[in-house]
Amino acid sequence: MSKIKPSTGAPYARIMGVGGYRPTRIVPNEVILETIDSSDEWIRSRSGIATRHWADDEETVTAMSVAAAGKAIADAGLAPEQIGGVIVSTVSHFKQTPAVATEIADKLGTNRPAAFDISAGCAGFGYGLTLAKGMVVEGSAEYVLVIGVERLSDLTDLEDRATAFLFGDGAGAVVVGPAREPRIGPTVWGSEGDKSDTIKQTVPWTDYRDGSVERFPAITQEGQAVFRWAVFEMAKVAQQALDAAGITADELDVFIPHQANMRIIDSMVKTLKLPEHVTVARDVETTGNTSAASIPLAMERLLATGQAKSGDTALVIGFGAGLVYAATVVTLP
Repeated sequence: MSKIKPSTGAPYARIMGVGGYRPTRIVPNEVILETIDSSDEWIRSRSGIATRHWADDEETVTAMSVAAAGKAIADAGLAPEQIGGVIVSTVSHFKQTPAVATEIADKLGTNRPAAFDISAGCAGFGYGLTLAKGMVVEGSAEYVLVIGVERLSDLTDLEDRATAFLFGDGAGAVVVGPAREPRIGPTVWGSEGDKSDTIKQTVPWTDYRDGSVERFPAITQEGQAVFRWAVFEMAKVAQQALDAAGITADELDVFIPHQANMRIIDSMVKTLKLPEHVTVARDVETTGNTSAASIPLAMERLLATGQAKSGDTALVIGFGAGLVYAATVVTLP
């Protein structure tokens, strides 16, 4: 017989609050066209993106995270010292160690929470949400902060016609806490490492350090391969998440996919046969692709504008570099 005591966490978990931060500088396609041979019409038709936000020197990964997280904590009706865990998903914090989560936790005024970073690209929010749910149910933390934050403008090659127009900056955050009934469904997640070269950093940091290359590392991708994978494979994953939660498309209120590309979003809506009453997040038009931040930012905007409301049932799915993915059904806070 085991001598280890059983966990004493909550029976279920829920999203209690959400917050977002978008940098003040808005960058239209015209700025992107200064360095690539393209047109506003081409960018809009290929991606649906009209503008994106780029951070200034003061809008660091930490600063944007603190702003978004502070809103999420307040929205949840909590004080910072009640937060028992801080999970940050990012690929654009350029210090290998320590984890930026520890600095964010300190600046928020929390009381020695577990704090760590994860690297799961555009699926990072879903990964963090799943880990937070496990912490709450397991009992290692009562309230967990999940942050997706990126300064992808630092990793954008403005001369790369395939990606220069895609990326934006920002931070989104949610607080996960205990619930008496299921409010976060089972996660369908995974990876396809054989496709890892389709979205990647151009060169390792060591190549830049050693002078092997002069250009700072950037994110690059094989657009058509990523598009096909996202449209055909991720629609299947989204359906699996609905099935795992015991939800049909007709019972869904909101669809919040990763804001990578408007054509991908529209294709997924069509493949999933979502009814007209389902509100679909299309934040990519004015925010661009903010990777791990895109889902919580889109969620925050839908709630703030009244397009979605508290208690709505939402399907969320993130997918990207790795290639990795994560999908689940949640009740909006």
